[in-house]
Amino acid sequence: MTVLSVSRRTVARSVRALGVVSASAALAIGAAGSAAACDITEFSAEAKCVGDKGVITVTDKDPAGVPATITVFLQDKQVGEQVVKGTAEGTTITFEEDWKPNAEYRIHVDAQPYVDEDIKPNLVTPATACKTEEEPPAEEEPKPTPSESSSTPAEEAPKPTPSESESESTAPADTSSNAPSPAGESNLAETGANSNTGLIAGIAAALVVAGGGAVFFGMRRRGANSQR
Repeated sequence: MTVLSVSRRTVARSVRALGVVSASAALAIGAAGSAAACDITEFSAEAKCVGDKGVITVTDKDPAGVPATITVFLQDKQVGEQVVKGTAEGTTITFEEDWKPNAEYRIHVDAQPYVDEDIKPNLVTPATACKTEEEPPAEEEPKPTPSESSSTPAEEAPKPTPSESESESTAPADTSSNAPSPAGESNLAETGANSNTGLIAGIAAALVVAGGGAVFFGMRRRGANSQR
């Protein structure tokens, strides 16, 4: 009887100890599983530049590799959505977003049944844009304009109008120059003097001839009377 009672006590103690060990192992396994599960702290976001274009990157360092849906918002407007499966070293996905300086983005992570929340704090982009705007060329100082006296050409004499040139070139013919000059006309008449001068000279010449004839006839009559 004594032997049986001792054996029962030993078995009971062994079972009790085994239960404690099993419970401790279960707690340890549970804790390890919780530690290996997906967590929001394993996600990070960054705004970068690729050339002159802006991008937003999200990195998932989840060693369990739980698939997570990443959604990026700008002022409650969805910019993009992608699925990432993390690794211990980290898996990075890229959103092409030409962000503006000092813009604030909200990034949500959905990795059921572990994570359904935003990355905190929100992502704020750098104060400098990826593509710097080209500065406008400096305005050149206006060059001094030359003075009016040097720039303005001398006034040219007005060209004759067609009517004036025709009137000068087609002057009426002088009828007096084509008529024959009377005998005894002076040289003044030939040089273009007044036509009345030639007429007067012609009359004077005629009177001289008439006077000479009268004298001649008078002398003949006087000689005939003396012979009688």
